[in-house]
Amino acid sequence: MKRPAPKHRPSPRSGEPRTAPRVAPQVAEVTVTEVGARGDGIASFEDAKLFVPLTVPGDRVRVAVKEAANAKGDGLRADLLEILEPGPGRAAPPCSHFGTCGGCTLQHMEDAAYAAWKVGLVQGALARVGLGDTPLEPLSRTPPAARRRARFAALKRGRRVWLGFNERMSHRLTDLAECPVLRPGLFALVEPLRGLLLSVLPDGGGCDVIATDLEGGIDLVLVGPRSLDRAARERLVSFGEEFGVARISWQADERQPDGRGTPEPIAHRRPLAVSFAGLPVTPPPGAFLQASAEGESALVAAVLANIGEPKRVADLFAGLGTFAVPLAQRAAVHAVEGDAPALAALNKAAGALRLTTERRDLFENPLTAKELARFDAVVFDPPRAGAAAQTQALAGSKVPRVVAVSCNPATFARDARTLVDGGYVLSRVYPVDQFLWSAHAEVVGVFSRP
Repeated sequence: MKRPAPKHRPSPRSGEPRTAPRVAPQVAEVTVTEVGARGDGIASFEDAKLFVPLTVPGDRVRVAVKEAANAKGDGLRADLLEILEPGPGRAAPPCSHFGTCGGCTLQHMEDAAYAAWKVGLVQGALARVGLGDTPLEPLSRTPPAARRRARFAALKRGRRVWLGFNERMSHRLTDLAECPVLRPGLFALVEPLRGLLLSVLPDGGGCDVIATDLEGGIDLVLVGPRSLDRAARERLVSFGEEFGVARISWQADERQPDGRGTPEPIAHRRPLAVSFAGLPVTPPPGAFLQASAEGESALVAAVLANIGEPKRVADLFAGLGTFAVPLAQRAAVHAVEGDAPALAALNKAAGALRLTTERRDLFENPLTAKELARFDAVVFDPPRAGAAAQTQALAGSKVPRVVAVSCNPATFARDARTLVDGGYVLSRVYPVDQFLWSAHAEVVGVFSRP
């Protein structure tokens, strides 16, 4: 049975797509054997790996081979032209934008196969560093319509504003008509935001919109290349009143020559908070927050279940206090974070908790083995790049228990290898699927000294 491949619908450019070395286009028929770490199907073509998006194992497809997969020459990339025979793990995508929008890459995979692939993503990363026999806990799942934070791109052309997510490997925009990943309250603002930006943006102008669904309402940060005039500010205030937005800020794009990179409050109608273990913390505009409450709960539960009974804990890359606050209800916690506004918010909310804080760039200035000696346990949750420098220091320390949280299985595995080489034992790993239908997975790893 032949099925047409998803059509590529035209949309405006907000920038130039990334380029890669080209090969002569060639049409071929191949069979997909696996799904790679970025969510593309993989087939064999002329003794090379061929990466085919929107495919699953067992798919027999017709493709157009078009370019190298990356600068390292690790394979070829192809466009899917036609599904000649579907594989057994294929499912109907729940979103009409799938295949164009770059927000999701795996909606076409049957649920059980998708869950197994997510676990395999973590297992594969560990295996590549020689830790493939580490026990894995069951996958924690995040349901649809749970994403509480999103960054949209917007572009005005004439009397229309495109608002949505970039297409895959491109800066072209998919104009959203639906999104099964976002919380309904977030998506409900998409259409009103188009009207707002139509009156705020110049023709041909664009901006990003960071929207977060918090306790108390929606927090909006508009990130654009220019300052706002009085009329635009008044329009933002009116928008907040009309649609019940709790807080609106404007941020000059830090990539621009005059960009400040600091959100400027425009309207603040009512208090906002995110609660950690019952403690409300007021985040600064656009602050980092775990993508879903469900994913956050799974991560916190794994940390608390494996931290033991320490007297003193260091929480590194502490952010707003996702782990520091619940940990401080059972131990003395020293929270270290490089972002000043996040640390100020945590300090303001901490109250009587046994919590001290320190602003520090842990990439450039990690805690040393000597500084770590006063802690019974360490929790660290770095950005996607991982914590190479801090992990090296931990590997040379005598901290009895380390719990690592990561949003990148590859850098987690690298850092885990460093800790194991330093004498730690990796006893278990918790995979968490916080980014539904994407090629990302969260990980919690438990390390101890024998």
